[in-house]
Amino acid sequence: MADSAHLEALCPQVRRDILRMVHAVNSGHPGGSMGCTEFFVALYFEALQHTPVPFDMNGTNQDVFYLSNGHISPVFYSILARSGYFDLSELATFRKLNSRLQGHPTTHEGLPGVRMASGSLGQGLSVALGTALAKKSNGDSQLVYTLHGDGELQEGQIWEAVLYAGSKGVDNLIATVDANGQQIDGSTDQVLALGSIGDKFAAFGWDVLDVAEGNDLAAVRAGLAEAKARTGKGKPVVVVLRTSMGHGVDFMAGTHKWHGVAPNNDELARALAQLPETLGDY
Repeated sequence: MADSAHLEALCPQVRRDILRMVHAVNSGHPGGSMGCTEFFVALYFEALQHTPVPFDMNGTNQDVFYLSNGHISPVFYSILARSGYFDLSELATFRKLNSRLQGHPTTHEGLPGVRMASGSLGQGLSVALGTALAKKSNGDSQLVYTLHGDGELQEGQIWEAVLYAGSKGVDNLIATVDANGQQIDGSTDQVLALGSIGDKFAAFGWDVLDVAEGNDLAAVRAGLAEAKARTGKGKPVVVVLRTSMGHGVDFMAGTHKWHGVAPNNDELARALAQLPETLGDY
């Protein structure tokens, strides 16, 4: 069991990383990144069985994670650095020329921890499904995890993969949907209503787990533990994680306006004042 105090301390520190990274280059996606902070902390520091060094691109005999909604790269990079994949100081190169930390994760820069390019939405579940099938074929008992935005579920390719995974009983796969109800142009209900995400996955043969408090670290940890316990039973597992975009900063929380907008100097100062520097800035 991971140290609870350390995991709690990571959350505000990761949010500080996110805000400072996007502010430094006036570019990036802080809203969804901040909303998914508890998920990434719980995944990488407790649920995921992984080996940061040496980094194995194939993820043989370890759990593998794919970020499908790649625009929330700031939280992904912060977590990768703080869990030992590369030096924390590299976060200062985010979105700069010749940096390995591109706005959307890519593989040709060779950044440890990144196993697929995820600039185009809708593709991550297909990649994860292929990896899960390969693990089964190779006798590798480890799991494959993914993260998707709820707006991303408007992509048709997602549902091809959902249908295949459910119909073939790919039960070493855990997908998480960041259900914050927001996307770049407004609420998901306004843009293209999704209805009941859980009911849709269930109809396609998935085991559905709903985590109502997606920004409560204890609830997220418990949810991921329960999802893992449900693997190996003939169905893929989906975690519907109810989060708030921009969580952690009062003027950023719960609105799509911070989906892809960087804070200015004053906004950064106001935001950081709400987030204690618990483990040291990069």
